[in-house]
Amino acid sequence: MNFALILLILLLVSGAVWAADAFFFRKRRAVDASEPWWVEYGASFFPVILVVFVLRSFIVEPFKIPSGSMIPTLLVGDFILVNKYTYGIRLPVANLKIIDINSPQRGDVMVFRYPEDPSLDYIKRVVGLPGDKVAYQNKRLTINGLPVAVEQVEDYLHPERLYYSEQFVEQLGEEGHRMLNDRDAPAYIPHPAQFPNRENCSYNSAGVICTVPAGEYFVMGDNRDNSRDSRFWGFVPEANIVGKAFFIWLNFSDFKRIGSFG
Repeated sequence: MNFALILLILLLVSGAVWAADAFFFRKRRAVDASEPWWVEYGASFFPVILVVFVLRSFIVEPFKIPSGSMIPTLLVGDFILVNKYTYGIRLPVANLKIIDINSPQRGDVMVFRYPEDPSLDYIKRVVGLPGDKVAYQNKRLTINGLPVAVEQVEDYLHPERLYYSEQFVEQLGEEGHRMLNDRDAPAYIPHPAQFPNRENCSYNSAGVICTVPAGEYFVMGDNRDNSRDSRFWGFVPEANIVGKAFFIWLNFSDFKRIGSFG
């Protein structure tokens, strides 16, 4: 279900009821007459729906993490907030940018509409910007010929599955972030899709090398061997961007995660 579309419809309906009562029906009711039920409910909900619509469409939107592709930064069950204006102001539902502010940067955790099914929202880390040459070979990342700095730290224990992954601190942006590799997982990319601009990518036994097209981005999950991302289904068009994730506001399984990010 497209919640943004449902919210817009509710806003238009309740707003129409409020306007009809304010400018027409109220003037024709007796002073001591009670409001009809459709006015009482429709008009009273309008301010609430308006506030929710503006906040969710232009300022901040909540999301729940459904999968482990961003472990250890984000865990299954994390409720996060996404800044809707940091990459520009967009029209609700249509997602058409009307005011350009900033562009995604390497290292940002970005929410976007999944290119293969825009009804789904995905979250990954921005790795390659337009024009970048991104190489992921033998589980090591290189951008424009320069290896991305990594420092191996203690192995990460997956508590729900009781196994360990190699853990690294990777320096993509100004701040480092943790990412995982599984020792036994192969380096090659199995069954990549036939995505737009696939000719910009070459696959080999060691992984993939891509040149990011103009107006698009290359994204990856921090749980590298357990993430379907740009390596498999291609690039994220600028038109698909939803916003930048920045805050964990709830996790019912671990309240200590509230306020953290990674």
